[in-house]
Amino acid sequence: MPPTSPSSPNPSRRRFLLGTTAALGAGAAGTLGLPGTASAAPRLATGTLYIASDSTAQTYNSSFYPQAGWGQMLPGFFTSNITVANRAIGGRSSRSFIEQGRLAAIHQVIKAGDYLFVQFGHNDATVGNAERYTSPADYKEYLRNDYIRATRSRGATPVVVTPVSRRSYNASTGQFNVSFPAYVDAAKAVAAEERAPLVDLSALSRTYLNGVGIEPSKKLFLWLSPGQYPNFPNGVSDDTHFQQNGATQMARLVAQAVSKLGLPLSGEVKPAAL
Repeated sequence: MPPTSPSSPNPSRRRFLLGTTAALGAGAAGTLGLPGTASAAPRLATGTLYIASDSTAQTYNSSFYPQAGWGQMLPGFFTSNITVANRAIGGRSSRSFIEQGRLAAIHQVIKAGDYLFVQFGHNDATVGNAERYTSPADYKEYLRNDYIRATRSRGATPVVVTPVSRRSYNASTGQFNVSFPAYVDAAKAVAAEERAPLVDLSALSRTYLNGVGIEPSKKLFLWLSPGQYPNFPNGVSDDTHFQQNGATQMARLVAQAVSKLGLPLSGEVKPAAL
């Protein structure tokens, strides 16, 4: 049979998980802090920050060194009151992360006072891959219903993170492009509509990369020479994934943005990250 052409998930496969009005009201109290509205929020006693995302945030073991994801490096920017549970895994989109039961596994253990950071878009945009592809319209509704509302119904706080930038640039201007703009716009729109905290990592990472420059940015991404690292004996030229230093800088940007959200979590960002 010919391969299935990519399309939006049909209605029988959609799993938008709607919380009750009461549950949403109870969970929304901690989600009104929006970017640029920092306030003196009380610090947490303890809490867990879950990450639902893809390979750009994933934790890699030593056999992949120096490759790293921003979620892997995030714990270093929070106090010991915060446990980071990085559930990011490569090759997943907002839809496949749900269909494979990975979001449900988080929702089984997440509790009141916890946080769910959600960053997708890289794999959602792969039109040629039916398993991953998710239209921007469906991506928006998955974020709204499965990641935001269903997380709030459990008393936890969802934080929408726009997709981190790739090493994609305009050679004429020397400026970095917006990666996956339709998904960036959808994420920002649904965060505003649901009054969910937003970390605009797309804009933050692009500004940072513009400051670094096109050629030096190779030292942030997985650009390695043959023989430079044992795990990549043939070298690699990868404009999507990060070396440890790049992942650390992206994690720093996330932490700095969190410090301005006015959430209880904001007070747990280490001063050294600011």
